[in-house]
Amino acid sequence: MTPQDVVNIFRECGPQTGAQLLERTQMEALPLWQLVRRTPGVRFELAGRRYLRLDREVAGYARLSPSIRREFLTYTVLGLEDQAEVIRARAQMLRQEIRRISRTKFNFARETVVSIVQSLPRWDVLNERVCFIIAGDITYDMAHAVPRPETSTGRMVRGSDLDIIAVAEDTVPQEFLKALDDAIYERKHFLLMHPDYQEEIDYIVKNLSKVREQLAFDTFENMIAGKILDEGQLLHGSQSVFDSIKDMIRVLGVSEKINRLEQRASESRLEAESVLLRAGPDCTGSAYYNLFYTREEGDEIY
Repeated sequence: MTPQDVVNIFRECGPQTGAQLLERTQMEALPLWQLVRRTPGVRFELAGRRYLRLDREVAGYARLSPSIRREFLTYTVLGLEDQAEVIRARAQMLRQEIRRISRTKFNFARETVVSIVQSLPRWDVLNERVCFIIAGDITYDMAHAVPRPETSTGRMVRGSDLDIIAVAEDTVPQEFLKALDDAIYERKHFLLMHPDYQEEIDYIVKNLSKVREQLAFDTFENMIAGKILDEGQLLHGSQSVFDSIKDMIRVLGVSEKINRLEQRASESRLEAESVLLRAGPDCTGSAYYNLFYTREEGDEIY
């Protein structure tokens, strides 16, 4: 495949997403990304945004999500300079579709949580003492529906998972939190296995004391927890518990720490793209792979 071949595809077929171009060319993703980035006259527009993800495999833990590969395949529209108007229009349509997927997943997560808690005894008494928070891709309006294997079972799920955090006041009885945990786990299994859903829930149940401990932001696990709580949005339950969490985040300066990590991750992304663009056709080693496609899913929530 030559640069002229790429130009000819855009001439014949019009602007393409990275995934569509991959299918047409039958190339591997990294060589294709290099080819289009090196081809004069190719224009591309990102239909999403970049945000911080913490990854054990990255020095300093900070990288940007989506990965270069995911961004190229799922969130980028490419074409020629004289196709700029069509590229912009297609990118806008893609943005709208990403937002639609994000809102659909948010609403599904809320309906799921409401259904779970309504099945629990005494929930009416505890409703104002527990909040449910949604985090992850959905909160950035960056959820996708690209099929992928779920980590523990290998079963295919429909794109972005549902990151749900249940936080209770310290006075909520442990037996209730255990019952809540069991109920969420049961629904998680049902949604994963049922062919009509194929949705993955990643969740944790904890109390405000645990939140205070984690917002110290002093270990990798606590950094993950702090970032999730910082980006999290109220899904259901107690507004006052949710506000207490956000107040702790503000007082402890967690958002500022996250912003510094995101800046570091942005600098690393530019450096990674530069390295990949300078690399030759034999760039198949793990060092290049890790720059192009680090672990798509982050570590577990804490």
